[in-house]
Amino acid sequence: MNSEVSGAVTAAWIARRVGVGRAAVANWRRRYPEFPQPVAGGPNSPLFSWAAVQQWLVDTGKAEQLAAEGRTSTGTQQLGDASPPGNPDRGPTALTPPELLARVVVSLLPRLGDTDRPGDEVDPPVVLDPACRDAIVLTAVAERFGDHVRLAGQAPDEVHAEAVRRSLSGLDADVRVGDALQADRFAASRATARAVVCIPPPSVRQWPAPDLAADPRWRYGLPDPADPELAWVQHCLGHLRPRGMAVVMVPAVTGVRPSGRHVRDALVRAGVLRAVIALPEGLTPSGAGAVHLWVLQRGGVARGVRMVDLTGVGAAADVPQVHAAWHALWAGDHAPVARVVPQAELLDGEVPLVPSRYLRARFGESVADLGQFTHRVARLHAKLGQALPRPVAPGVPPRFPEVTLGELERSKALTILPRDATPRAGDLLFRTMGREPVVARGTPEDERGIAQVIGIDTDRLDPHFVARFVRTDALAAPVANTHGALTRDDVRRCRIPRLTLAEQRRYGDAFRLLEQLEMVADRLAGVTRAILDQTIYGLTTGALMPAAVGPGETIDTETDKKLRGTT
Repeated sequence: MNSEVSGAVTAAWIARRVGVGRAAVANWRRRYPEFPQPVAGGPNSPLFSWAAVQQWLVDTGKAEQLAAEGRTSTGTQQLGDASPPGNPDRGPTALTPPELLARVVVSLLPRLGDTDRPGDEVDPPVVLDPACRDAIVLTAVAERFGDHVRLAGQAPDEVHAEAVRRSLSGLDADVRVGDALQADRFAASRATARAVVCIPPPSVRQWPAPDLAADPRWRYGLPDPADPELAWVQHCLGHLRPRGMAVVMVPAVTGVRPSGRHVRDALVRAGVLRAVIALPEGLTPSGAGAVHLWVLQRGGVARGVRMVDLTGVGAAADVPQVHAAWHALWAGDHAPVARVVPQAELLDGEVPLVPSRYLRARFGESVADLGQFTHRVARLHAKLGQALPRPVAPGVPPRFPEVTLGELERSKALTILPRDATPRAGDLLFRTMGREPVVARGTPEDERGIAQVIGIDTDRLDPHFVARFVRTDALAAPVANTHGALTRDDVRRCRIPRLTLAEQRRYGDAFRLLEQLEMVADRLAGVTRAILDQTIYGLTTGALMPAAVGPGETIDTETDKKLRGTT
């Protein structure tokens, strides 16, 4: 293999090792034509030569700029250093869609202790990803279960396998190479995994069913050549130990395609298919179309399948990402989102495994609520518009003198506190993972992902003024660790305008109002999107009928006007 390809790494891996955010790597690729081109992978998961990237960092001077504690002379971190595979502190809105999807998938797995067996504490059980083109799903497994499980993965080729191994360095991970359907490298350890998580490769449209017709994995029927996802489902089931659970992503069409009816029938009759979850668009891989998660469990008794339709949630980040949230969804009455459909109802005809088919009848129960929410949202939008500030433009743009936080520290206007200090309301918080500095509110949320805590003398400084003006320097500063955390020296170099306290407070009041409005607008946008999605869903399923649209109630673009023949 070409030596350049054998050292291939993902953009996320580069970001972690160099100590910058992923956006910085993406920006380098856009702004610098000489940045190394991908040596492998596809458009959505390119792989780069690590040696070439290191040389580019040196040639451009960025290596010297990024050189700091814990780095080599090239400005990158020591490759032998073990680093955490991710940061559970990051909220859903800070995650990329693949990371968010991985967290959702892993959150569906049973809690530690629920399916444990004697000896698991001494010999941790395995969680397998048989189709790992990257380490995102296994990273989510490690974040949730830590060293209570061992990670296993099979990558399609050595390039992807090496990238996965690098991302999981320092963890108990066994990554092997080969097409799992045609060459199962973990065949000797089938029926032993505590859990299997699988996002099958989307590019596979056919699989060699005739060549593998006698394989013992097809316990529920030989999948048609056009149904590779049903082969992946059975492959995952074959690796589960008794009571083990698998979560597999499949295209929505897998639940209705006629060629797969016999396999769907067998899965339902055997009671191994426990849930089908329809996901919203923002959570699905690019170009994948509508997708579902199938939750399967080996052993036990199930007389129905839980159907869950989350296509109408306001935002992808609203999909549960912790097991307790799923448990609450299972336990409560959440029509029209979820219900358990009896086997007898599922086994009628073509065995359609599509949540919307079984939930549409209950949509009418919430029509009145939908109307009330729509009215309330309309009023909130009007209030938000009235509350927007109307700043004035200065005659001449001001040029303020600047002062560093280090100078303010020496003058006792602020104090850089120990990192383990408990934040108090009004403290300035520099956070990990490249997140913006914020003012502490005195809530438990303040203590998540802290890099530095700054005590502010409010008789000399306005905290909101400082937090906003310091962001430019804070986000631009190169960081020296995989958590994206600024050091004390980084903080001391940050600058803010030198203004009187009265002037600071004028800016601070404006920033506080804007932050509040931003928070309200974000929440309102999510609720509005949910209402629109639910209304569209109701219209397409017959639960709602369109109302007459009066004059002035449409938002026509110029194209709409031309199509309508109006001006």
